[in-house]
Amino acid sequence: MKHPELRKAVLDANFELYESGLVISTFGNVSAIDRTQGLVAIKPSGVSYNAMNAGDIVVTDLDGNIVDGDLRPSSDIDTHLELYKQFRSIGAVVHTHSYFATAWAQSGQPIPAMGTTHADYFNGAIPVTRHLTESEILTDYVRNTGRVIVEALGNNDPMSIPAALVNDHGPFCWGIDAPDAVHNAAMLEAVARIAFHSRQISDENPEISSALLTRHFLRKHGHGATYGQPVRNKRI
Repeated sequence: MKHPELRKAVLDANFELYESGLVISTFGNVSAIDRTQGLVAIKPSGVSYNAMNAGDIVVTDLDGNIVDGDLRPSSDIDTHLELYKQFRSIGAVVHTHSYFATAWAQSGQPIPAMGTTHADYFNGAIPVTRHLTESEILTDYVRNTGRVIVEALGNNDPMSIPAALVNDHGPFCWGIDAPDAVHNAAMLEAVARIAFHSRQISDENPEISSALLTRHFLRKHGHGATYGQPVRNKRI
């Protein structure tokens, strides 16, 4: 089997995604990229999570040509590839139909940044894409899905808001590697659920202040992060 480390990382992340309860049936996938080789590994289309092994993971180049594997890649492959091409800082992509995030997506509403739980992972509202045009749907639909995600992120650093909602569809998330992307998908579902219930309690809830949003995001991310333990040099 070629590319065993990349395939194993993607297999493990897909298992983690399934076990997290974020996917329905086979509606979800994880991919990861090896930037040095320009290769992407992704879940095969329609294959049960319980039936997969590392050899089933499909490896393609950035144009979607299968480099290794006997199965078809996920039907979302071109969306993943577009994100890798446009967001050079990301190392993995996750797509789910998780319940609350998908509800926001199908409502065509961004997930507002309403508290510090949100701010710890997303430095702003989770954007929702515009509707695809009929022409975009009929021609290169899957790749155009990636393009409207990029459009929705605008000038935001993709690692500061590592998720987007595709209108009428569902969420896509990303991260520095496959475990990070799966974790971001779990946190997206958590903040989507919290925001949903917060709006049920009061539909006049103000969003978090920009100062508190930035303070909480930066305490976990960036060079000045204070959350967790510092990395210490090993003594020899």
